[in-house]
Amino acid sequence: MLAPDRIVRMKTVLARTGLSRSTIYRKIAEGTFPPRIKISINGAGWKESDIDRWIEDPVSWGPRREYDEGR
Repeated sequence: MLAPDRIVRMKTVLARTGLSRSTIYRKIAEGTFPPRIKISINGAGWKESDIDRWIEDPVSWGPRREYDEGR
């Protein structure tokens, strides 16, 4: 059984990627960084698996398609 995917907040994403806050938002707008997930009225974060995939290969990152999930 797979472990549930954690939601990581901005501070963690900044530390793990080495990017600035403005660069992350620019890359989200360009579609070259995982989008945020709204987790409450005032909170948002990222799926840790998406951040891990981006760190592994930032150049070719793209949203995971449904049929890629089984790989």
